[in-house]
Amino acid sequence: MAGPRSIDIHILGRAFKVACSREEEPALIAAADYLDEKMREIRDNSKVIGAERIAIMAGLNLAHDLLTQGGGGLIEEARTRITHCNVLLDAALEDQDKLF
Repeated sequence: MAGPRSIDIHILGRAFKVACSREEEPALIAAADYLDEKMREIRDNSKVIGAERIAIMAGLNLAHDLLTQGGGGLIEEARTRITHCNVLLDAALEDQDKLF
């Protein structure tokens, strides 16, 4: 797995630098594009003003969709991935501690 690198994602016309591995890049870009689409829908179809408020509304809508529309399996998958990431982090930190 390649180390982290920085890529630009675009949300509501603003660029943000985000660290990710080369393998994660396509999924991160797809997620950013999806979030951008949802935020544009809120901006264009409601009276919500301001990027921060639009982001909060989009986050709430996405969380609601995840939890109410068959999100149980996705949540379990996310928990499994987080557990796996924690194991990898623990191993990396243990290796780091051995260096010092």
